[in-house]
Amino acid sequence: MSEANNLAGIKVMVIDDSNTIRRSAEIFLLQAGCEVVLAEDGFDALAKISDHRPAVIFVDIMMPRLDGYQTCSLIKKNPKFKTTPVIMLSSKDGLFDRARGRMVGSDEYLTKPFTKESLLKTVGKHALNRTTA
Repeated sequence: MSEANNLAGIKVMVIDDSNTIRRSAEIFLLQAGCEVVLAEDGFDALAKISDHRPAVIFVDIMMPRLDGYQTCSLIKKNPKFKTTPVIMLSSKDGLFDRARGRMVGSDEYLTKPFTKESLLKTVGKHALNRTTA
């Protein structure tokens, strides 16, 4: 449980059009002491990101209107957020999807459904690396 203690106060944004995925991530992150910001799609996220300034962002690839690749690209093009870790979420685990995610600037790729352990480990890896960098 020491991993969870290290995550207290870290602000995490979860962008996913699936209410189930958003809710699962929110529960796992809140249990670990994180602050959680939820967004239903890329437009919703872009409207909230400047106000909340999350330390780590999870973004689903397959979303209506603005997909995860476009959302990640827009986040990374903003000088304020280009160093913010963006982790792609997808039910697909293909090499092409991972490569495309890297091309738009994503820092990691997490396959859905994720476990509490994999989600918190990913947050810890990126948020703690960022604070010590």
